[in-house]
This record gives sequence, structure tokens and C-alpha cells, in this order.
Amino acid sequence: MLSRYKKFLEEFDKIIETIFEEQKRYIKCKKGCSKCCEVGEYPYSQIEFAYLTQGYLNLPANTKILVQQNIRNLILDKKEYKGENFEHKCPFLINGECCVYDYRGIVCRTFGVCYYDDTKGYVKLPDCVHNGLNYSEFYDENKHILNIQNVPKVNLRIDRILQSELANSFDLDCGDIRPMVDWFNGLQK
Repeated sequence: MLSRYKKFLEEFDKIIETIFEEQKRYIKCKKGCSKCCEVGEYPYSQIEFAYLTQGYLNLPANTKILVQQNIRNLILDKKEYKGENFEHKCPFLINGECCVYDYRGIVCRTFGVCYYDDTKGYVKLPDCVHNGLNYSEFYDENKHILNIQNVPKVNLRIDRILQSELANSFDLDCGDIRPMVDWFNGLQK
């Protein structure tokens, strides 16, 4: 199953590269920027989490220790959290870089671009728009108006991607979608 998922990702990455290329005028993503990895819930499907785990297993021992410490702290923070949506720094973000980049999830692969969410009926902007980054020069915060052409027509929500024709062509059984921390909590039980 993971070999089919890897082939799916190769095809999906081509689509994402095309979208990023079409949107490059609006995007300020560059090496060293990790805003999208510092606050989020990071939804992962079961197959994505299994693939991410492979990436973790391939890490050097000292990096694994750092990730393990991050995960332990994250689980403790979640236990104390009283709110509804627990947002956190990704535990795989080490020194401002993703240590499992090639194994990252779909949500991570789509960070940075806007898209039309046809299930909710609006254009979804990356959160970094509020930090003067992607699309910020073309977005009126007060009026909530985005002044760009060519908003990608593909819905980049994880559930839509995993139920797409592309995903179906690889006969993927993706399993549940949960916030990353909930997958870690499942390992702790």
C-alpha cells in the first residue's frame, strides 16, 4: 500500500508544482521560512501517518531523540489544553527545517497556495497572508478581498485530495483523517 501511496505522491507533487508555478507571483515561500509549520493542527490520514513514520525511522539517532522530545511535550501540552482546536508547532520542525520533508503529508505539500474550497464556498488563503507573506500584496484584510487571477480550481483540502480521481487510480485505502497529535496519542495508549 505504501508503495502505491508513494507513486500517488509523485503524481500529486507534479500537480502541486504546477500550481505553485502558476501562483509564483503571489508566493514568498523560501528556504528558512517555517511559518506554516509553527502553528497548526496538521491533519493526516492513516496512510500519510504510516508514510511519515517511515521517514522518522530513517532519521539519524540524534534527530530522532529531538523529535521524540517534541512529541512527548506535545502530548503533555494537549492533555492540559482546554480549548477546542489544539494548534501547535510541528514536532518534525528541527532548527527551522522539516526533518522528514520527503515524507511530509498532503497538508504540508499544499501549504502556501490559495485554492477554492468548493465544500465551504470560499477561497482558502494560507495563514501567512496575515504576516505580510503569500498573497498579502493582493489581499485587502479589511474587506476580505483577494485581487488575483487564476485561483486554482482544484480543492486542496486533504479529504478531497484523498477521494480524488488521482487517489482512486492508485487504489489507496487512506483510513481516518485526524490531527497529527491524535495519531501520536494513539501510539501512547
